[in-house]
Amino acid sequence: MTATLWALTITAIMISFVHTATGPDHYLPFIALARSRKWSRAYTVFLVVVCGLGHVMSSVLLGLAGVFLGWQLDKIELFQGFRGNTAGWALLVFGVIYLLYGLRQAYLNRPHKHFDVMGEDVYVYEHRHGEIVMPENRVKATPWVLFAIFVMGPSEPLIPLLFYSGARRSVTEIIVLISVFTISTVLTMLGMVMIGLYGINSLNTARLERYMHAIGGAVVTLCGAGMTFLGW
Repeated sequence: MTATLWALTITAIMISFVHTATGPDHYLPFIALARSRKWSRAYTVFLVVVCGLGHVMSSVLLGLAGVFLGWQLDKIELFQGFRGNTAGWALLVFGVIYLLYGLRQAYLNRPHKHFDVMGEDVYVYEHRHGEIVMPENRVKATPWVLFAIFVMGPSEPLIPLLFYSGARRSVTEIIVLISVFTISTVLTMLGMVMIGLYGINSLNTARLERYMHAIGGAVVTLCGAGMTFLGW
């Protein structure tokens, strides 16, 4: 396993973990519904895995667009001699842009999904931090609604990683990245749900949700800098 593949693998794990653990919408609705509706552990795990795979599927589809762009870049004669350097710089630039975007999102307090528990039901809605949303603007969360929400909420930082591997025409890197990202995302979701179901409330990640994009951008920037300047 090369240093580059190690760096990409660790970055994919960090991105999937940060994206999942800092977003309460990835686990709180499962915890609330499992408790209120007395779901069995087996059914809860099944639903989390299905939603997690749906979430990863949308991320991978966007990521494959990055692979296609990277693959096309390799066909341009101008870049063929130094495609690794070009892809590394592209990864670094994307990371910086995504970091700045995340900081701007946090500063402007953009709307984000939130879940509320009301009796035995869970409702989903968009709001800004500190904003109150009226009940009529909330949607009741069901297993199908949860699945749809996860499918429509991809993890964008996976795209530049797959673009990098696509530009290098490394099928091995692409397969490893997708596999690691999938396993890490699903396991993180399961871990957070199980922690909540067993009553361990010491992990409070809600405050980090606002900076989720910024943290993801910082991770990609670090990886891009390593590829560009340290020869990872």
